[in-house]
Amino acid sequence: MALPFMKMHGLGNDFVVVDARKEEKKLSEALVKAIADRHRGIGFDQLAVIESRGNADAHLVFYNADGSTSAACGNATRCIARHIMDETGQSKLTLTTDRGTLFAEDAGNGLTAVNMGQPQLLWHEIPLAREMDTLELPMDGAPTATGMGNPHCTFFVADVEAVDLEKRGAETEHHPLYPQRTNVQFAQVIGPDHLRMRVWERGVGVTLASGSSSCATAVAAARRGLTGRNVRIDLDGGTLHIEWREDGVWMIGGTMHVADGTFTDQFRRSVE
Repeated sequence: MALPFMKMHGLGNDFVVVDARKEEKKLSEALVKAIADRHRGIGFDQLAVIESRGNADAHLVFYNADGSTSAACGNATRCIARHIMDETGQSKLTLTTDRGTLFAEDAGNGLTAVNMGQPQLLWHEIPLAREMDTLELPMDGAPTATGMGNPHCTFFVADVEAVDLEKRGAETEHHPLYPQRTNVQFAQVIGPDHLRMRVWERGVGVTLASGSSSCATAVAAARRGLTGRNVRIDLDGGTLHIEWREDGVWMIGGTMHVADGTFTDQFRRSVE
């Protein structure tokens, strides 16, 4: 059967979204990878499926471009939250993911806020391969490890533009300290509570933005005393505001619903 989808992005971090609330949609790893192909499919950084489970407004399932799954995707969560708010007229939502229960709010001026939950700061929560101090890992550059439902490795550097992001991102993603691989960020302090950051996403590669990476970097910067807990982060695709509050890490930013479409039977038969 033909498969409807929506194309969305948060600051250029782009998503294919499949709405399975009314009818179950099964996506094989082969189909996910075919959709991710930017030449023969549609292309995305992550694919998200909206499901109906329990008492939440929606349950979200996330896939990376290589077909692997992820428990969290901040920008996709914001995009879907905005879609459901526009659809229902609600200004507050409860969403569930494999990361846990997340809360979303209309932040005004077209912005959407999502509470990504408390960061995971202990080595076994992230997880890392063995017990160690997560503030400064025993790696070149002494990065900070943080879990946001997915693992992160944040380097603080003097100049993010000088970093060979593809080379260092790929190397770090597969570092033996991270048994589940890791997202990689390079961040530079621009001013008080102001960071510039570039991102390599696990299972994807270089992306223009990443919500969970922004949350992890803000937490790492605050832990290292480089910033406070309310931070502006400038990414290649735009700006996010991150607030590490008592109830979790809140991410505030814009979203875009680009288009609606349908994957044809011919396309699905070609890969399944």
